[in-house]
Amino acid sequence: MGKFCKCNGRLLCLCLLPCMMTGHLVIYIMVSIFVTISYAPPKIVIHYIAPGVSANSSALASHPLGPFWNLRLEDSALWNQLQHAWDRHYNPILRGNTSGIMREPKAQLLSENEIECLSDCMSHKCSVPHTHDLNSLPEQVREFIMSMHCREYPLLINQPGMCRRNNASFGTESPMLLIAIKSQVGNFENRQAIRETWGRSGLIRGESNRKGGLVRTVFLLGRQDSSTGPHPDLQNLLELENQKYGDILQWDFRDTFFNLTLKDLLLWRWLQQYCPAPAFVFKGDDDVFVRTDALLDYLHKKREEHNLWRAYTNETDMDLFVGDVISNAQPNREPSAKYYIPESFYKGTYPPYAGGGGVVYSGSLALRLREVSERVRLFPIDDVYLGMCLHRLGLSPSHHPGFLTFDLPVTDRDNPCAYRSILLVHRRSPKEMLTLWKKLQNHRSQC
Repeated sequence: MGKFCKCNGRLLCLCLLPCMMTGHLVIYIMVSIFVTISYAPPKIVIHYIAPGVSANSSALASHPLGPFWNLRLEDSALWNQLQHAWDRHYNPILRGNTSGIMREPKAQLLSENEIECLSDCMSHKCSVPHTHDLNSLPEQVREFIMSMHCREYPLLINQPGMCRRNNASFGTESPMLLIAIKSQVGNFENRQAIRETWGRSGLIRGESNRKGGLVRTVFLLGRQDSSTGPHPDLQNLLELENQKYGDILQWDFRDTFFNLTLKDLLLWRWLQQYCPAPAFVFKGDDDVFVRTDALLDYLHKKREEHNLWRAYTNETDMDLFVGDVISNAQPNREPSAKYYIPESFYKGTYPPYAGGGGVVYSGSLALRLREVSERVRLFPIDDVYLGMCLHRLGLSPSHHPGFLTFDLPVTDRDNPCAYRSILLVHRRSPKEMLTLWKKLQNHRSQC
């Protein structure tokens, strides 16, 4: 009888074991399905270029999380094809061989004749990169494509002694801050308002009245754009202005919206040759207002922090790049928009970039941007192109809430005390600059 019970118990165990295993498997599958259904990945909000959006980040330039353009070739996007070719040309790992010869199928990469200019850029007889719908694109996009291989333009007006050491006027070393303002030939009032207010050259005190530095201001110009209609010839007036103030840099290219990127490239080259040692560079438009004294205080603080950090590391370069950061931006696909970028020209999202009229970065970073720009194809939106070059350096711009590029609330714009925490505000007319400057000077001790 005992043996019979033992046998029945073993049979019962053998029968129940598969059932138990099957039950556990069913439970595991149900739990997995429930977890999968309930999981929702974080949403990435996409913002267009025109309105933009700000994103907080650290004080110094941070490292991007991933590439913003795909290493895989986008067959129908011209910029992606051109950049893809340069990526493989400059990167031996991507090239996949040690001989330095590109061995991609001709169907995948554009030919050298389609990529590179075969004659002098100034002759306008260069080969144009092939795109099947060139004639259907808006005029400004079409003109950019036809000249995007050109990077060399002669200086018409230069300031070779602007940053010379032991300058006779001030007897000091290189500038603490070089202010580079993108302007146009006809914007005489904007330039004069900047000279008389926040953009004055000379020894400028900080807001704390303890520290300041030598500030130098230059205005970046091309030549008048005659394609928009007949305009009075203002070149003689510009030369008279330069004789009086000595702060104009003018190059021989058409001054159009999509050519603003050239002003960054040519400024970096000018810095390398004529002004290689400013501590910081502010680059902005001629309709912004900057609290220069507060900006100098901020930059002194950043330099002191960097010097403390350098004592514990071997890093000598200061990778500071600060502005109003726009993240997760998609190209604007509306043909009537100012920032329109057709899908046949560029595919993908934009890297993080600082927009809205003004950024500040370290002088050492400016020289590195000059170098890396040789490996990044020109892009028609200058702020985005700066983001592309930063990304190539493994950096991202840092956000500062004081760069108020979308202005104060209407109720606060006439209140001087509302500007206490602001470094930059965008879109001020020459008259508004002069008025705001006077108010800030008179109410300095009342806020």
